[in-house]
Amino acid sequence: MRRSRFGIGTALAVGALAVSGLAFAPAAMAVQPADATAEYDCGGFGGGDANLHAVQSGGSITITVATSVVTPLPIGAGDATTTLVLSLNGSGTATFSGSSNPAIPAFSPFNSGPLTSTASFAPGDSLDSYFGGPGLTLEIFGTTVPCEAVTSQSPGPFVAD
Repeated sequence: MRRSRFGIGTALAVGALAVSGLAFAPAAMAVQPADATAEYDCGGFGGGDANLHAVQSGGSITITVATSVVTPLPIGAGDATTTLVLSLNGSGTATFSGSSNPAIPAFSPFNSGPLTSTASFAPGDSLDSYFGGPGLTLEIFGTTVPCEAVTSQSPGPFVAD
């Protein structure tokens, strides 16, 4: 009988330590806001809103871009290269790129899939629309579609945690 009481007491103590460890665990890092919208002008290819979704993991940030630019032809998964340039802290730039787009049916809005950057972001770093030239470039079927930001991100810039 003594052994079973000891076993139960030990199990309760281990469980209490595990629960208290969860209470003091650091919060996950998250860029804020996670979603922003900016308007882009793609010249003769059209333009409109680009919805940006950012995810932070440590010092890395990944961004997905969904645009209102409609492709007249279907695009296979991974067949487009997207480059997104954002203003970093108001004075520099950060470039995100990738070719991980999902399959996009004809006459559907473009979705970049996840874009990554080689830059490492520190807490407090901010990323907003870039106004010094094309901020969003889509390369599809050998055609380059340069898009320039018309507005800053709304509700505001991404800020790294």
